[in-house]
Amino acid sequence: MLFDVERTSIAGRPALTVRGELDLATAPRLAAAVDQELAAGPTALVIDLSPTIFLDSSGARQLVLAARGAKEAGVELHVICPRKNSAVRLTIDLLDLAALVPIVDSAAELSPGLTRHDGRP
Repeated sequence: MLFDVERTSIAGRPALTVRGELDLATAPRLAAAVDQELAAGPTALVIDLSPTIFLDSSGARQLVLAARGAKEAGVELHVICPRKNSAVRLTIDLLDLAALVPIVDSAAELSPGLTRHDGRP
């Protein structure tokens, strides 16, 4: 399966939807996409792992780095990963990523909000 990071919007927030395998080979692509989004000055950012089929320790590390970068930039970050995505949730749970990265089960858990510091959607 091909890897892709699609820029979308979820609950009124900019989002990055990750498709395919998030691993050593693809984590740098997510890093670049996160850096680009954070540079735009959002107040919030969502990383959607719903269609992700595999997550290794390199991908998990990238999620931690994204959470740190967002916190340093004053950006509220949420990572969506449904419990039914057992292949990815297994890695998240084994590494206790929820202690470092705000993980939610669905977009319904996010309240709508502004997406940029300047108030533009």
